[in-house]
Amino acid sequence: MKLEYICGFSGSAGTAVITLEKAALATDGRYFNQASKQLDSNWLLLKQGLEDVPTWQEWTVDQSEGGKTVGVDSTVITASDARKLAEKLKKKTGGKLIGLTTNLVDEVWGKDRPSRTNEKVKVLDLKFNGKKFQDKIEDSRKELEKKKSAGLIISMLDEIAWLYNLRGNDIPYNPVFFSYAIITPTTSTLYVDSGKLSPEVKAHLGDAVHLRPYEAIFDDVKAMAGSESQTNGDAKPEAPTKKFMISTKASWALSLILGGEEKVDEMRSPVGDAKAIKNKTELEGMRQCHIRDGAALSEYFAWLEDELTVKGTKLDEVEAADMLEKIRSKHKNFVGLSFDTISSTGPNAAVIHYKPERGNCATVDPNAIYLCDSGAQYLDGTTDTTRTLHFGTPTELERKAYTLVLKGVIALEKVVFPKGTNGLALDTLARQFLWEEGLDYRHGTGHGVGSFLNVHEGPIGVGTRVQYTEVALSAGNVISDEPGYYEDGNFGIRIENIIMCQEVKTTHSFGEKPWLGFEHVTMVPMCAKLIDESLLTPREKKWLNAYHVEVLDKTREYFEGRDERTMKWLMRETRPI
Repeated sequence: MKLEYICGFSGSAGTAVITLEKAALATDGRYFNQASKQLDSNWLLLKQGLEDVPTWQEWTVDQSEGGKTVGVDSTVITASDARKLAEKLKKKTGGKLIGLTTNLVDEVWGKDRPSRTNEKVKVLDLKFNGKKFQDKIEDSRKELEKKKSAGLIISMLDEIAWLYNLRGNDIPYNPVFFSYAIITPTTSTLYVDSGKLSPEVKAHLGDAVHLRPYEAIFDDVKAMAGSESQTNGDAKPEAPTKKFMISTKASWALSLILGGEEKVDEMRSPVGDAKAIKNKTELEGMRQCHIRDGAALSEYFAWLEDELTVKGTKLDEVEAADMLEKIRSKHKNFVGLSFDTISSTGPNAAVIHYKPERGNCATVDPNAIYLCDSGAQYLDGTTDTTRTLHFGTPTELERKAYTLVLKGVIALEKVVFPKGTNGLALDTLARQFLWEEGLDYRHGTGHGVGSFLNVHEGPIGVGTRVQYTEVALSAGNVISDEPGYYEDGNFGIRIENIIMCQEVKTTHSFGEKPWLGFEHVTMVPMCAKLIDESLLTPREKKWLNAYHVEVLDKTREYFEGRDERTMKWLMRETRPI
């Protein structure tokens, strides 16, 4: 919200830097097109990842020539990023970085800034989460014991929601609530506004969790740090000093109040790692919610095709997306959407994270590519599916590009790999067919997906980012498989399935280590009209036909004898090739 207020850019990833004379916005390849349209002449767009384009840190250092001071809200930058920026400033310009206790954008925004929500927190039943929160806390304490830590301070909202088996509604599309948590060897404390907690939530937490006001976190952390320092000061000289653990994603503000980098252990969050490995209940929930979600998407695409090509209805991108949400909402365990639906026609499909605006968006053109990237939150899982369709006659280039992308989807899903392999090592599998034609896409191939949590979840993923080398893929991980191709001003193509990592049986077992593969859970047909069969190998055709048999078998019950239009569309789109 702050970013959109100050510069007009509404994408989910960006950094704004403002000086007395200039202003710059840095974002990645997913948002180049969108940012170019939304920024006015006051702003310089720093396209991160392109040659000869400085990072926002480099640009900031350049602007601080002469030893100028750079200020940053210490609650919105990680301790690691702050240190790196401070070192660059000191080395190159003699400048320094200071952490601000107030955000200057908020100061400008003033009374017009929207107030923080006060949505109620809810308990997620054990039948959906599969593990008691008390057991999760004990697992966290085992990590504290291994690291000889005084405690773990948790600031990532999805980690807190997962840890306590609670869900909220404080951030659009993400079922989380504003909070902090501290786990020590003997206590568990949740910092949250008391007005959010119903008697049911309090009963759920019971005596196992101390409740404290959300605003008390920094005072409590400061007191705990001082207490731990005093305890260690009274210990024998040879006794090691116990430190608090914080995530590498925790704010600089938390690190500072604990005494800085020498007083804390910064590491990948053990709670985040545990959350990313789904248990049997969560995995089965992902299977089931994707069947219902797949049925909703098939009904939507059949309806949209009928409206555009048979009835000649004029529908804009938002009106189409509204119908998709309406169809989804009638399905079991539906809670809401998991992100803004990307309903994009023609050249808008080339904007990777396009967001149509109500009253100011394009009419869906039946003679152009239509890309729909959408997802939902269900009590038993989170969905994220992209399908690209054409309701008229696609060009040969569109069919070729679509088929190359489809080949990448299949290649990633079909791979078998040894335990210990990371997402960077697998990324080229999805890009290889585009690369052979000198084509590529400016986004990752896959991201982690939460279980009725954030649709983008770390720490795992598939792509070229360095962080994907930090964590190997494990059985129980749920990720997206979504290569694409985009021609600015013309069309865009993306296909996205959700796949779950699992152990597989192999003829041999080199190194006596487990071997892993993927299971798809997305149940939506590919667009038959866009497939160039001549580009598919027999193995790929076999996969596609088997996939379509599965989609038909698992979703037809929603339509047979009830919805002739969707049943007819589904039968056509799943015909063997």
